[in-house]
Amino acid sequence: MALIVTILGIALICGIFWFFFMIPSDTLEPTDKIIVSGGYHPKTVVVKSGVETTLTFLRTDQNSCLEEIVIPDFGIKEFLPLNEGVLITVKPPKEGLYDMHCGMNMFHGTIKAL
Repeated sequence: MALIVTILGIALICGIFWFFFMIPSDTLEPTDKIIVSGGYHPKTVVVKSGVETTLTFLRTDQNSCLEEIVIPDFGIKEFLPLNEGVLITVKPPKEGLYDMHCGMNMFHGTIKAL
């Protein structure tokens, strides 16, 4: 009986570890769209460092704050028309996190370069 409880305990611990540390949270592949509606969905975009990557931003929210995307580390400040995809190309020089935010600096997202 003790052996069964031990095995179930270990399986439960492995399951919890896998759930919290192995499943990516709110990230996407660069070929997908970033929906701009009440923020950025997903909040974190994963790209490769040193590789030019084109991201598509699609604003579906009429909030005027979200009309502009700013990515300071790349010198990008781009208008996002409502319901039109906007292509933005980034090339992170090194691994790390790069901030992106709306024109009023109220909504934030991250570009994670690996």
